[in-house]
Amino acid sequence: MITPVMPTYGSPELAFEKGEGVYLYTGDGRRFLDFGAGIAVAGLGHCHPHLIEALKGQADKLWHCSNLYEIPEQVRLAERLVANSFADSVFFNNSGAEAVELSIKVARKYHSENGHPERYRVITCEGAFHGRSLATIAAGGQEKHLKGFGPVVEGFDHVAFGNLNEMRAAIGPETAAILVEPVQGEGGIRQMPKGYLKGLRDIADEFGILLMLDEVQCGMGRTGKLFAYEWAGIEPDVLATAKGLGGGFPVGACLAKEGPAAAMTAGSHGSTFGGNPLAMAVGNAVLDIILADGFLGHVDSVARLLWSRLEGLCETYPSVFQGISGAGLMVGLKCVPENAAVVAKCAENGLLLVAAGNNVVRLVPPLVIEDEHVNEAVAIIEKAAGELAGN
Repeated sequence: MITPVMPTYGSPELAFEKGEGVYLYTGDGRRFLDFGAGIAVAGLGHCHPHLIEALKGQADKLWHCSNLYEIPEQVRLAERLVANSFADSVFFNNSGAEAVELSIKVARKYHSENGHPERYRVITCEGAFHGRSLATIAAGGQEKHLKGFGPVVEGFDHVAFGNLNEMRAAIGPETAAILVEPVQGEGGIRQMPKGYLKGLRDIADEFGILLMLDEVQCGMGRTGKLFAYEWAGIEPDVLATAKGLGGGFPVGACLAKEGPAAAMTAGSHGSTFGGNPLAMAVGNAVLDIILADGFLGHVDSVARLLWSRLEGLCETYPSVFQGISGAGLMVGLKCVPENAAVVAKCAENGLLLVAAGNNVVRLVPPLVIEDEHVNEAVAIIEKAAGELAGN
């Protein structure tokens, strides 16, 4: 007999009753150090007092009114994102998939409005994950996500990860845009090679197409800058983000430069819940903290400690870990045994991690972790590695 909750998530073994900071607690009192952060969502940890205050304050005033009316906190959040990024305009929705889906629509509409409706195709990279809608699974192109959902949405071409020559060769008269993750998440926490994003920017400019970035997971401070593209010294034309933007409250955003954004005329897109007062209050509270002096510097500093400690583990346990990848506090541990076994063994010892593709275990902790939490996590991973190695 089928369960009341549609069985798309298997049968989870843990249920949490409350969260506090970087820890989660089960109903029977067990405490877990959370280095999964709801899959890189709880960037400020659980039940952050500033976020709670913002949500409760807005809940007492107004939950929903729709975008038929101006939402002041939405305007404020958009202005702050524009002021701290490449973008000139922002559209708010409810998830990363929606933000990427809109990015794809923006690319098509931009070229159509500029007299080239034939330009509709988007080039993506092997191993990508851009969401679970029909268009975004087609953009990702992974068989495990496409199986059973045919026919596949038309309009996407896939090239090798990090290969500028293949990217250039794939561009044709119907190409509208390039879409990549600066750091692949589900694909195995793979950072694009040095110089790759700059190369993409040059290619996009040469061929008159858009450069679009999926920073749903790697954005909002996770790499030590507000957005990961900043490390490359370039600017995209369009960027999708979500996850950490709401700190646990569902919210996504599509950021764009004036040209692409201006193509989205009145009535060309919309969202019933997107940009609602509750989400906007929380989003602004998140930015209060991330944009505060010293916050991103702390992320970078604690990330460097985590990387150093994990590199040591890889040297000590080569039969368990082959190496690390990623950027900032978006870290992948390449496993020798099945990554599910590593995740399970760490959970047994009180540490929550998340599996990713390519047999990688990802560590995406709250950005507010301190050195002591790094040491606690590494001690648990070391214990798990010792048990898996038979030591």
